[in-house]
Amino acid sequence: MIKAIFFDLDDTLLWDSKSIQCAFDETCKYAGTKVDIEPGRLEREVRTSARELYSSYETYEFTQMIGINPFEGLWGDFIDEHHEQFLKMREIVPAYREKAWTNGLQSLGIDDNALGKELAERFRIERKKHPFVYPDTFHILNMLKDDYVLVLMTNGSPHLQQLKLQMTQELVPYFEEIVISGSIGRGKPDTAMFIHALDRLSLSKDEVIMVGDNLKTDILGAKRAGIKNVWINRHEHKPEGVIPDYELKELTELLDLLKQF
Repeated sequence: MIKAIFFDLDDTLLWDSKSIQCAFDETCKYAGTKVDIEPGRLEREVRTSARELYSSYETYEFTQMIGINPFEGLWGDFIDEHHEQFLKMREIVPAYREKAWTNGLQSLGIDDNALGKELAERFRIERKKHPFVYPDTFHILNMLKDDYVLVLMTNGSPHLQQLKLQMTQELVPYFEEIVISGSIGRGKPDTAMFIHALDRLSLSKDEVIMVGDNLKTDILGAKRAGIKNVWINRHEHKPEGVIPDYELKELTELLDLLKQF
């Protein structure tokens, strides 16, 4: 019998990829009013630059383990004290942000460090202005909250993930526990977060189900922990390497699935 549901946060309940896209759209559009560039090309160059820079830092292995992506690095502060690597990230990210945008401009023939710095800060502001929740998120949580213990299980920096939740405060009361990888020391697909949540709630692995959008973190982690899992595949991707127990296109389909248990 299923007693609890573990939910991923980013791109499962929160539409994080849309928030990042809006921040890029607005920032690059603004850049187009300052210099003669095509906003879409600038976005592509900055995204490429950000990924390359991010993977070059000594903190990269840690960010991979915790689950902090390059675009979170473009707006997060990482003032966490849970691990010494967060201290290093705090030192690195200001220059990282500026360099990602400056390099993007340079790729398009614009050598302007001051504008790069301005765009880096503007992106941070725009990301905070555009939090999005999927249209079916609150419907499904309202339908489940009286019958199941709900747990939020998210990879990332504790400070940044809490900031996202502050920006969408309506989500928080639904959850009995909020487990953030940066507080535990390892992120999905490691089993540490799952074991922590099971222990906290005195539940067995057969009494919970994991719901998430990412095969390589949410679904693989649940499988390693022996927990039933549901892949929310909104974009109809083909599963590669990891086969979920269940696959749904929308969160609302979870209601019918749970009736099977």
